[in-house]
Amino acid sequence: NVFDGVATSAQYADLAENYLADDTYEVGTVLIFGGEAELTTTGMKDDTRVAGVVSENPAYLMNNSLEGDNVTALALTGRTKIKVIGIIQKGDLLVSSTTPGYAIRNNDAKAGTIIGKAIQNKDDAGEGIIEAVIGRV
Repeated sequence: NVFDGVATSAQYADLAENYLADDTYEVGTVLIFGGEAELTTTGMKDDTRVAGVVSENPAYLMNNSLEGDNVTALALTGRTKIKVIGIIQKGDLLVSSTTPGYAIRNNDAKAGTIIGKAIQNKDDAGEGIIEAVIGRV
């Protein structure tokens, strides 16, 4: 459907843009700029190439006519799911981890490495999915 008008609200909460990824990734996967296409995962903690998180249902999707293999909606800002490892508290800064596609907390993170801030707690050390505000520092 094509909408031409003024929107005053949206059902979903992130702003995303389509990019070409080197594989198919699950919602919430942390991606960086790089790889065979435009986006890939990383196994580097605090990677400065961090791009965003795979979006599920963006409120606004830019570059929606992009064609190619593995077109991926990348959440650039706003509220969305993110795959995390470890104990997370609301307000923690999130960065890439050594486990590809996952974020960890690092409240001493440097500019350029921060994906966003957690808005949900996670009380165990394992893998999980929480909501975060992407692009907030």
